Amino acid sequence: MNDWIVKSEPESYSWSQFVKDGKTAWTGVRNFAARNHLRAMKKGDAVFFYHSGDDKAVVGVAKVEKESYPDPTAKEGDWSCVDLSSVKPLAKPVTLAQIKADKILKEMVLAKQSRLSVSPVTKEQFERLLALAGTKL
Repeated sequence: MNDWIVKSEPESYSWSQFVKDGKTAWTGVRNFAARNHLRAMKKGDAVFFYHSGDDKAVVGVAKVEKESYPDPTAKEGDWSCVDLSSVKPLAKPVTLAQIKADKILKEMVLAKQSRLSVSPVTKEQFERLLALAGTKL
């Protein structure tokens, strides 16, 4: 099992909307590296949900419900999506500033390639994020 992080602007699709929906198809990714990460996701993998834009914070945990399949929103090209379900909100959001200041988390792809909308998270980073958030799964 692997761990991941996906990003969304709250104005486009927020954590609260995701919780209300229960699950969603994670569509619209149009970056080759992010697409490859989607294709590597396996059913049951944990996924952090990150609010980009003004918030810039990890706010919840989701999981992969359905592995990669062709993105129905793609008009052309070879793009993929996965189905995610919400698991639980973080007790305390973990901000990008906290991530960049943390000796373990500053190496996250999120901190180094901020424009990438889907990226992997190591087990150590996953556990550290949960600890900073005061959240147990």
